[in-house]
Amino acid sequence: MMFPMKLRLFHYFFVFILLVSRSSFAQVTSAECGSLENAFGPFDYRVERGNNLHLVEIGHFTPAVEALIKGNAGYLGGDLDYTLRAFPNHHRALMSMMRYGERSKTPIPRDMRYSVECYFERAIRFRPDDAISRMIYSMYLAKSGRSADAVRQLDVAAQGAEDKENAFTHYNLGLNYFDLKEYGKALAQAHKSYALGFIQPALRDKLKEVGKWTDPEPAVDETAKPSTDIAK
Repeated sequence: MMFPMKLRLFHYFFVFILLVSRSSFAQVTSAECGSLENAFGPFDYRVERGNNLHLVEIGHFTPAVEALIKGNAGYLGGDLDYTLRAFPNHHRALMSMMRYGERSKTPIPRDMRYSVECYFERAIRFRPDDAISRMIYSMYLAKSGRSADAVRQLDVAAQGAEDKENAFTHYNLGLNYFDLKEYGKALAQAHKSYALGFIQPALRDKLKEVGKWTDPEPAVDETAKPSTDIAK
């Protein structure tokens, strides 16, 4: 019977597509992304700016490695892997690793130990409060068609940035929200950035172009006391 056979083939094909789709959009886990323990480090890229960073960058993250031209101590993927195991949240190395994955068109680029997404998982597991790592991860997720996951990473980063009063961070969060068409959140971050003295107008101009810019409400001076004078 041809008809039942066609149904069975369609069923198997549908199950295969479903499994592939689920695996493509699944979040990676710490179990598959490996321990953060390392023979050298791990160090926090935001605060370790001395000899340890210099040793790693001069040996494994040269300008040629960052630009994905060629490896230095070995293969290109091996140098990126070494850098990100020593400094899991090395922002520039995360950007290069993401571009290397895009160029390779494979989840685990050549000569690298983990998948592209695993390196992001390791970065935020290492330092959950690193807003820049989360923003770069959000960019990767957006490019992978996972907009909801991308927004969630920005939301976590924005929440962590509340008490730090870093105008540059709020501004970049706003740009990332804008790219994801989260205009309300982009506007809120723009207001915070400009209130902290950031002067770059590009985010405001972008919001104006799509009709989503509004001026912030005037700050209320809570120390001002109402006048007690009575008109005579």
